[in-house]
Amino acid sequence: MSAMDWTSLRSIIDSHESFLITSHVRPDADALGSELGLRAVLLALGKTVTIVNGSASPANLDFMNPPGVILKLNGEIQKASLPPADVIIIVDTSSWQQLGSMADVIRNSKAKRVLIDHHISSDQMEAIEFRDVKAAATGELIFELGQAFGTSFDADTANWLYAAIATDTGWFRFPSTTPRTMRIAAALMDAGAQPHFVYRMVHEQMSMSRLRLGGRIIERATAEAGGRLVWVQVDAKDLTETGTVAADTEGLVNQCLTIAGAEAAFIAVELPTGQIKFSLRCRNPHDVAALAAQFSGGGHHLASGCLLPGPVKPAVEKMRAAFAEMLSRNPRPEVEKCEESPAVLSTP
Repeated sequence: MSAMDWTSLRSIIDSHESFLITSHVRPDADALGSELGLRAVLLALGKTVTIVNGSASPANLDFMNPPGVILKLNGEIQKASLPPADVIIIVDTSSWQQLGSMADVIRNSKAKRVLIDHHISSDQMEAIEFRDVKAAATGELIFELGQAFGTSFDADTANWLYAAIATDTGWFRFPSTTPRTMRIAAALMDAGAQPHFVYRMVHEQMSMSRLRLGGRIIERATAEAGGRLVWVQVDAKDLTETGTVAADTEGLVNQCLTIAGAEAAFIAVELPTGQIKFSLRCRNPHDVAALAAQFSGGGHHLASGCLLPGPVKPAVEKMRAAFAEMLSRNPRPEVEKCEESPAVLSTP
């Protein structure tokens, strides 16, 4: 099923005993599912495995956070307490910026580095890469890795990998969805994944605070460039006053792109650190991965992200100018095509 040759990774695994797995900050379902699926593969091969991320898992993905398994650096575990690792495996990101506090850990470690990812954008991480940009999600790659190594996934892991793939494909409606994707989803169901359970856990556990935040933000959505660009801004006080956190803004940017005539969208979220998190979306022929790269970010052509220094107003102005320039390079398409729906990406 996979075009990836996992032979060299099997050699690395067989010749080492201890592994540290990590992914991007504000991990989404693809990051968490990939980490947990990879952990299952390594444990089945008798290896010692630790998962540590630079930020906590979001509350709406609690079902993908088994107790004591996914640790937060400077939370459940301190840098000085990290167990020694022969190999560090980074999944679902190729960006130093997106690794947060784990970036320094990796840079300062003498462990061998391995990268498993499906994103186009990539920093130089001096890692042995297993990248397939045609994969709909990193979870697809982890499933195929498990198949190649003869791993049988239990029902929990099947649910986690199903969540990874379903969310990154917009529940199989985005153009990244392929027959390969659907075959993997079916195999995960055979292993015990329950789509109705996964959907309910991901999308039907919203707090009243998050609902109110969404209403507040969407109410002030702004359209410009003749309706081609729709954007929203989330100030720190919005989060404070509604009792929410930055992760509660996940998905709002996709709503902006549902407006008729919208070709591009972004959301700007003021973080407690003072940085401004931007999630960027577009339709073909535009490319927000190239736009994000201007600000040391990245991702997919149709869904990317980046961080800018605050304050929020000048950061938003820079982003608006970048979008205006991007839109000016391509006239408004005369006919919309169904394959122009964006992929979902959890951005920094």
